[in-house]
Amino acid sequence: MPPATGPDRDFLTSHSVLLCQSFERLVGRPLVDPTPALEEMADRLFDAPFVVVSHGTQEDPILNYGNAIALQLWEMTWEELTSTPSRMTAEPANQAARAEAMERVKEVGYTEGYRAIRISKSGRRFEIANTVIWNVISEQGDYVGQAATFADWTFL
Repeated sequence: MPPATGPDRDFLTSHSVLLCQSFERLVGRPLVDPTPALEEMADRLFDAPFVVVSHGTQEDPILNYGNAIALQLWEMTWEELTSTPSRMTAEPANQAARAEAMERVKEVGYTEGYRAIRISKSGRRFEIANTVIWNVISEQGDYVGQAATFADWTFL
C-alpha cells in the first residue's frame, strides 16, 4: 500500500508500470509478477520484499520513487526520499564510484551484480549486493532516469 501522503495514485501507477516495463525490456525478466491491473502492479511493486528506488534526469538527479522497503532502509518518509539527491544515498567518499556506475549504466542500459556501501538518513551504513541498476525508458524510447533493485543488504 502506497504512503497515505505523498504521490498521487496516478503518478504511482504510471511510474511503477514504467519501472516494471523498462526493467523487463532491458533485463529480460519481470520485476514483479505481471498483472493486467495496473494499480495492482503498483501495489505489488510498493509492497515487494526487495528494494526499488529510482531517480530522474536532473543535473543532480533527485529520487522520485522508493518502495516501502527502501523507505525503511533509508529511514525516510516519502517526502524526504523524493526530495533527496540520489547521490546522497552514498557517503561522500563513495559518491564518485557511484556516479561512475550510473554513467556506465546510462551507456549500456543495465548492470547486474553491483555492490556498494550506502548510508541511511540517520547515518546507518549498509552494504548492498547483487544489485540491478537499469535505465528507465519511456514507451516512446526516451531516457527518463535510472532505477535500482536489490534484496541483499547487510548493516555495517
